[in-house]
Amino acid sequence: MASVAVVGAGVTGLVTAIGCARAGHRVTVFDRGPVPNPASASSDQHRALRVLRPDDVHGTLRMAEARRRWLELESLLRTEIFRPVGVVTAGTPDELAPVFDTAGRAGLPAVAVSPDALAPVVFPAGTAGVLDVGAGVLLAERFLRAAAEWLAAHPAVTLRPRCAVVDVGDHRVSAADGTVVDADLVLVAAGPGNTELVERPVTLYRQTMVYLRPPPQLAGWWTSAPGVGRIGAARTAWLLPPGGGTLLKISSDAVCREVAATTERDRGPWADRLLAEPILTGAADYAVVAVRDCHYAADPVGGGPMLVRIRPSVWSRPACGGTGFATAPLVAEEILGAVMEVKA
Repeated sequence: MASVAVVGAGVTGLVTAIGCARAGHRVTVFDRGPVPNPASASSDQHRALRVLRPDDVHGTLRMAEARRRWLELESLLRTEIFRPVGVVTAGTPDELAPVFDTAGRAGLPAVAVSPDALAPVVFPAGTAGVLDVGAGVLLAERFLRAAAEWLAAHPAVTLRPRCAVVDVGDHRVSAADGTVVDADLVLVAAGPGNTELVERPVTLYRQTMVYLRPPPQLAGWWTSAPGVGRIGAARTAWLLPPGGGTLLKISSDAVCREVAATTERDRGPWADRLLAEPILTGAADYAVVAVRDCHYAADPVGGGPMLVRIRPSVWSRPACGGTGFATAPLVAEEILGAVMEVKA
């Protein structure tokens, strides 16, 4: 039996804690807020889980494995986490051909979609869609609540809510209240701006999201609608459908910007800019319920998510947005493998 300390009770921290506890290890989870923390980067109504990665068979199979692991978590927690509604990607015929090719080589289904079949969505001129059948929507807030309840009831798990960590060393975590916890392995899975614990550079981004309520005449249509991506004026917008207690969410890379810190003031009319994007037909009929800014960290060199071993026993996984949420079970599996190496 190993001891594992997890700093940060977002999706990566909670999924990793569940995996380690199920493997028979002792786990302590720290968070500076409540568990789950509504202010965490992971907290959101829903997140996309895409499976198909054009021209990347290995990446596609990895995401199919992530989907399988999410379904295992759904069974373990006995609550619906994954809505298998699929995700449609818009593209020209030349752009969609690699998607179908990858699906065929990976042995996964992909279905051509006419824009007429998704009339409430604005498709860019000259594009159609391909449905990633294995994709869908992760009910993020529902998972975080269920995971926290499962961990709270597990005899090998100690949750330390409202307990800020001030220092991480090899095999050691020190909290602001003076508590020091020794561990065989430490995972720092804190918010994107909490780089002082690991001293590794990241690029920090802020993105605006708008949550909408469809008009009554379309409410039924949206309950079974897929997610849709690569729409909008520059084809960088996307939407996640309502369902499972969630609202319709829209966003775009057009409102994603680099910031120096999560506390940096932001004066731009980002919500207005997003609402002006050609995403929905009859957009004026949709009621704006909420606007939210989220933050995520990326590798300053490669631009993608980061999982870094910074000391022999310390791993870091800064919050990295929707991709980070979807791939959390894969990260947890890698961390569990590292725990086994430490004890070997």
